[in-house]
Amino acid sequence: MTNILEFAPHKTARSGTPVAPMARRHLTTLQSIIASWHDRTWRERIRFRWELAQMARDNPYLIDDIGLTDRQVEAELAKPFWQR
Repeated sequence: MTNILEFAPHKTARSGTPVAPMARRHLTTLQSIIASWHDRTWRERIRFRWELAQMARDNPYLIDDIGLTDRQVEAELAKPFWQR
């Protein structure tokens, strides 16, 4: 994996170097955007896997209808919420 900072035209700040208030605000905004994206995406994955488990338990014939095998369903349900 390539380190993105290798190609940055500026040097990274050293630990303890003060960050300008504007940069701090932008960093906080970026962190909140990333956090909300992860939160939303993870909730969608949790919900999808919960619904898939319910379908597999209550109406297993629907699994065939959506084109999945039992093995594919088991593999999907075994994944942690953060994994695609």
